[in-house]
Amino acid sequence: MRVSTRSYGNHPSQFAHLWLPDSPAATPAPVAVLLHGGWWRDRHGLQLMDPLAEDLVSAGWAVWNVEYRRTGTDGGGWPQTRDDVARALRYLDSAAAGLGISGARWGGRAVVIGHSAGGHLAMLTRGTTPLATCVVALAPVTDLERSAREGLGEGAVAPFLGPAPAPELYRASSPIAALPVGIPELLVHGDADQRVPVEHSRDYVAAARACPDTVDYYEIPGADHFAVIDPAHAAWNRVRTWLDTGTRDGVPDPLASRQPRQRP
Repeated sequence: MRVSTRSYGNHPSQFAHLWLPDSPAATPAPVAVLLHGGWWRDRHGLQLMDPLAEDLVSAGWAVWNVEYRRTGTDGGGWPQTRDDVARALRYLDSAAAGLGISGARWGGRAVVIGHSAGGHLAMLTRGTTPLATCVVALAPVTDLERSAREGLGEGAVAPFLGPAPAPELYRASSPIAALPVGIPELLVHGDADQRVPVEHSRDYVAAARACPDTVDYYEIPGADHFAVIDPAHAAWNRVRTWLDTGTRDGVPDPLASRQPRQRP
């Protein structure tokens, strides 16, 4: 595999790692955009997603692993962090030929995969660019007001949104307030997650299906917050099945009895 670094802006954190398979014939897509978690803080970086990038590239995917401005001393927060992700996607779209991923299998389309706070950012890319035609959110942050109220991430919402956010700001920055979204989504969450409670994803999925939106949900028994980004774990195997074959049937879905499942 080949890995290179590309800047999509002038700030030191506005860059991405482009992972390509060794064989040039395999490089024209499918393309995955990866967004790491870490509660938007600058102590965490895109290396968190390297194991998933390696797994996808070994299966013939091209991967765009994105860094972005984060809170702390990095200049991130709302809306800068969200805007960085949108800018990184626009750069990928416009520079595809030069990056070596143009071709019939590319077609200006990608799946955006995010974990935790990166899942939050992935879900907010919906509708901002035609590039994001599908979203996979792994243990995502879906509701910032609820996250702040519950003190998640050791109070990570306050530095991201600023002190005492207005209700309008909570709505603008929360994926659950942006429903319906109109593109397929997959949420994956472990029921032993101690960082982002699984109830957040359950409630998001129920709200999305009531719209109705196209959403699939895999809840992984016994999985914690980081199991979903372990390529060796059953959680990621479920994602790979969903990505590689589009298979939704035969996978236990604890919400299926509450709402009819929506499919593309």
